[in-house]
Amino acid sequence: MLKNFLIISVITFMSIMNGTSQSLYEFKLPSIDGKSQIDFSQFKGKKILIVNTASKCGYTPQYEDLEKLYEQYKDKLVIIGIPANNFGGQEPGTNEEIVAFCKKNYGVTFPMTQKMSVKGDDMAPFIKWLLAQNKSEDDDSIRWNFEKFIFDASGNFVEHFRSGTNPLSDKVVDLIK
Repeated sequence: MLKNFLIISVITFMSIMNGTSQSLYEFKLPSIDGKSQIDFSQFKGKKILIVNTASKCGYTPQYEDLEKLYEQYKDKLVIIGIPANNFGGQEPGTNEEIVAFCKKNYGVTFPMTQKMSVKGDDMAPFIKWLLAQNKSEDDDSIRWNFEKFIFDASGNFVEHFRSGTNPLSDKVVDLIK
């Protein structure tokens, strides 16, 4: 029995590390506070919007609209921010500096992960998995900060929006309602 458990655990771990996990709910990512994890299984029954963020980007004011969206729909939506420094060095701060910036300037209360890579050779395994969910040929990478990935209340991928799509746009809000 223990041997079977260990084999299944190793297979699950390897599928997550290789980005081939079958379920969003299998992931646990380190929280930006460095003390806890964001366990996606706790969000079953809620829609999930995942967005890569940066503090020094032209799209940074979207934090305000993300927070408004989160506050308005938090009974059925969770937003997960993933700070990344892959585009123009626009997220140079430490996790602590990012938290302070987001709270002071935009009142961010939605969960955020520790800073991770969303592009290149050091791309985080979760991001590889996230990109694999979208089968559209033109959506096989994250091209800039504040790209949005929406999952339904059952953890199924729904839509990927590029940076220019505002979180409060009808396209996004209609998928959340």
